[in-house]
Amino acid sequence: MVVFIVSFPLNKLTSTKTQLPYSYYSIPYCSPESIVDNAENLGEVLRGDRIENSPYVFKMRVPEMCNIICRKTLDAKSTKEFKEKISDEYRVNMILDNLPLVVPTRRLDQESAIMYQHGYLVGLKGKYSGSKDEKHFIHNHLQFTVKYHKDPATDLSRIVGFEVKPFSVKHEYEGDWNEKTRLTTCDPHAKRTVSSSDSPQEVEENKEIIFTYDVEFQESDIKWASRWDTYLLMADDQIHWFSIVNSLMIVLFLSGMVAMIMLRTLYRDISKYNQLETQEEAQEETGWKLVHGDVFRPPTNSDLLCVYVGTGVQFFGMILVTMMFAVLGFLSPSNRGGLMTAMLLLWVFMGLFAGYAAARLYKMFKGAEWKKLTLKTAFTFPAIVFAIFFVLNALIWGEKSSGAVPFGTMFALVFLWFGISVPLVFVGSYIGFKKPAIEDPVKTNKIPRQIPEQAWYMNPTFSVLIGGILPFGAVFIELFFILTSIWLNQFYYIFGFLFIVFIILVVTCAEITIVLCYFQLCSEDYLWWWRSYLTSGSSALYLFLYATFYFFTKLEITKPVSGVLYFGYMTIVSYAFFVLTGTIGFYACFWFTRLIYSSVKID
Repeated sequence: MVVFIVSFPLNKLTSTKTQLPYSYYSIPYCSPESIVDNAENLGEVLRGDRIENSPYVFKMRVPEMCNIICRKTLDAKSTKEFKEKISDEYRVNMILDNLPLVVPTRRLDQESAIMYQHGYLVGLKGKYSGSKDEKHFIHNHLQFTVKYHKDPATDLSRIVGFEVKPFSVKHEYEGDWNEKTRLTTCDPHAKRTVSSSDSPQEVEENKEIIFTYDVEFQESDIKWASRWDTYLLMADDQIHWFSIVNSLMIVLFLSGMVAMIMLRTLYRDISKYNQLETQEEAQEETGWKLVHGDVFRPPTNSDLLCVYVGTGVQFFGMILVTMMFAVLGFLSPSNRGGLMTAMLLLWVFMGLFAGYAAARLYKMFKGAEWKKLTLKTAFTFPAIVFAIFFVLNALIWGEKSSGAVPFGTMFALVFLWFGISVPLVFVGSYIGFKKPAIEDPVKTNKIPRQIPEQAWYMNPTFSVLIGGILPFGAVFIELFFILTSIWLNQFYYIFGFLFIVFIILVVTCAEITIVLCYFQLCSEDYLWWWRSYLTSGSSALYLFLYATFYFFTKLEITKPVSGVLYFGYMTIVSYAFFVLTGTIGFYACFWFTRLIYSSVKID
């Protein structure tokens, strides 16, 4: 029988209280003779992953008991570092055959259900019975359970599970310490194992800590191809279905309104006012027809609108392609950093479509300086995001966290931006500007028409804020799970649900913008260009407000730096959501206005 010697690669230390990852050896754990960093992809580096070798070694299907790694005597600095990590509830993450280390725990509401927590706690805080002083206790003994599936034909085994049960135990021994010292608290010869009844190991200056581990093997019926299923088990599928049903009801309501508007406007135009209609209806119809000479007048700051529409197209293309790959299973959590790497690369290559969309709209507005527009498209959104990211990265670097992006990776990001994205935006703009200009369905008057005084509910600010509620309402339940996976270190792998919610978001943004745009035109207000973008884009404001609510109700972040990081990253997410939803609303309204004004005969 062939015996394979395996070690557990170590990953970062993580905490939901600080959101600042650290490398395993940032605190004085036992280390091998030489520490070797494994190569990480771009997504892993941005996530703060640091894969390093460890002193934990075992032979496949050969149980180990009470293996001693090392003995350490803590000095003042080491004691402080361990206590800080224990107080901040840091967890140690390991990997075995690309499976993350988990701690199985039973759910309080369901005795049979088992939850898996990623990584084990560095230690715990507690009090001795009869004492009021709080002490820090370190988990210095680990009981690993490696589950394997045995192939009956070849007698080969493949790892399908990696679990751990941590203990804090004050190891004892007789005599002076040497390489052959046998512990009395756990002994493989006497078959004595560590239990929770043993006295815990306190973290104090000048106290010695002995680090040990056990490895046991369990044969499992889970096949290698299905080994991730237990990690990705979705316990809240009913909530997701409720979310989708809730969103579909919003979509059906809006679809009914849009269908009614389309049927009324187009049917009445075909009938050419020959049918009997009330005076009120005639005035309503007259309203949107009266502004036909101004409805396609270029808006103020038209070049900026072109820039944001182009950026929105870039975002839409990136998300759509990413979703398709994720639904097909190409971006599984087993491919660490794969999702973020794919999104970054797709964003870069979608610059082609950003330039094309911006240039087409710019030429329709009779713009001439397409190179200037291209530079704005290539730099406006990425520069703002990069500036925020740079400041946040400086804060992370100041905390000496492994989450700080190294100089080499920063250079790679800048190269992707300047070396690939910017040229592609120029290519797209060149192609788009060479195309014939989009012709307006009706002629625009030379003199702008005066906009009559509007009712209070047609006030731009009010209608824009109202327009963002329904798109946000369609996705906010799914948003909770996304925020939980990002900030509470949980897997998110329900891309099927997410894709359905994304389609619902697109339809909702389009329909609410069309409805409000129709009401606006009926009030003889033809300034719809920017308002169509802001109407659905305002859902980003509600996303940021919900993120603020989530911060104060679900997270236990105490450090000011961690709070700044949270709101900094959520500002970037909200900004991106604004660009995406705004562009969807704009194109829906653009299509609607061209359709209704090209379908009527203007007298």
